[in-house]
Amino acid sequence: MAELATYKAWKSSIPMLYDWFANHHLAWPSLCCRWGGPISHATYKDTQHLYLSERTDNSESNLLIVAAAEVIKPRVAAAEQIINFKESEGSHHIKIKKSILHPGEVNKIRELPKHSHFVVTHTDAKELYLWNTETQPAYIPPKPDVAPVLATPDLILEGHEANAQFALGCSTAAPCVASGGQDANVLVWNIEDYNAGSVLSGQPGGAAGPRLPNRNKLEGHTATVEDVGFKPRSSVELVSVGDDHALLVWDTRSGSKAVLRVDKAHGDNDLHCVDWCGKDTHYLATGAADGSVKVWDKRRLGVNHGPLHTFTLHRQATMRVEWAPWQSGVLASGGEDGRVCVWDIHKSAPPEGESLPPSSRLPPQLLFQHMGHRAQVVDFQWHPSDHFTMVSVSEHDAGGTLQLWRINDLITMPEEQALAELEKHREFILDDAAAAQPMDTT
Repeated sequence: MAELATYKAWKSSIPMLYDWFANHHLAWPSLCCRWGGPISHATYKDTQHLYLSERTDNSESNLLIVAAAEVIKPRVAAAEQIINFKESEGSHHIKIKKSILHPGEVNKIRELPKHSHFVVTHTDAKELYLWNTETQPAYIPPKPDVAPVLATPDLILEGHEANAQFALGCSTAAPCVASGGQDANVLVWNIEDYNAGSVLSGQPGGAAGPRLPNRNKLEGHTATVEDVGFKPRSSVELVSVGDDHALLVWDTRSGSKAVLRVDKAHGDNDLHCVDWCGKDTHYLATGAADGSVKVWDKRRLGVNHGPLHTFTLHRQATMRVEWAPWQSGVLASGGEDGRVCVWDIHKSAPPEGESLPPSSRLPPQLLFQHMGHRAQVVDFQWHPSDHFTMVSVSEHDAGGTLQLWRINDLITMPEEQALAELEKHREFILDDAAAAQPMDTT
């Protein structure tokens, strides 16, 4: 009941908290959501590729979905459009373009940033799959009693000795892919190693799907690797975390051993996620099974230096962390408690002597909490260019929920700037407030 009351309070406050919001019901749970490249630009909206997965109960096929997502531009959506949605229905802002029949459920999707339409997927297997979503045939449901034909990956990445389910990252500097698995190894591939990169030029790889062995094998974890990511604008520096409670930094130029290591980074808790900040590459963020989120300065990683910040707001495991791509110090975290929290690590506590509000137990770095999901948030991603806009997905027994949302920019501004912005609309605000007052009938 407490969760329902929180959700109702959140929904009633949508027009004040959000500049735009869209809710889309999914028939099956989805474990991942990723923005793709732009499709079109219009006066009041932009349309962007969006990649989703479906995890079925095997009564239907598992699909990799390519959708078109309409992103309404800032200060365009009316309040009625934002709040008038039904949880059990789809959104007209989401349109399915193509479904690809995937061999097994899709646990993680990552796009190749410099190669439009190419994505890599993780499933419950040792192999990873590369897909050209533009040239892959669309799935057509078969006739009754006819087995569906699985799609053939454009490239199969092999080398893991045990299942590799979740740890997946792609470089922004080269078509390099990193993966971690239950074999406790971090593997790295360069797609250009296969036939001089012919697969990236759209050439078909063959009926059975060509295979590419790993270029690097990085050894240092002692349990399942849960997440891995490249340093922004690098194809040789990586970071990984795992169930051995360790945070490891790698440089493939230095061999197969980690160059930096933090044991018990979150105490005796498994580490679920990690991200390397693109706007300031000194910063790393990690999330763990106890719900904690930590921010690290790579220059100070070591035995005698702890994290810069530790946030303990999540009530359950933190499953995902991601730095904003357009502003230094802005970080988001999401997890099993159904929240997506937005942090600004450059914010500090009020000066000594100033009183704190009743919510002073909240960290001063907390900028925003998204509570629109009623189940665990399994994935989210910042929009690559539309500031404070996000896609997030949650799963539950009846399917899943996809949400597109943008934080009201007044919340993100310094107080003086926000007041100056409101001053521009003083007459409209006061007239609107007066119209909302009940009529005096005495």
